[in-house]
Amino acid sequence: MSNESSGGIGFVGLLTIVFITLKLLHKIDWSWWWVLSPIWISILLSILILIIVLIVTIIIIIVMSIFGG
Repeated sequence: MSNESSGGIGFVGLLTIVFITLKLLHKIDWSWWWVLSPIWISILLSILILIIVLIVTIIIIIVMSIFGG
């Protein structure tokens, strides 16, 4: 069994670095909101997934308590 971790920057990090580089080199004329969008979009998606998991968990707990489980 291998103990190596894959660590690394990941797709979102790489995309953010590319956008920042293009912005600083004046190759794109985007707002900083869009340049940093890979970060905040991934954060929003993570929060959305967390909310969905919490809602499903609460529904399961309520159903289990109603029908006895």
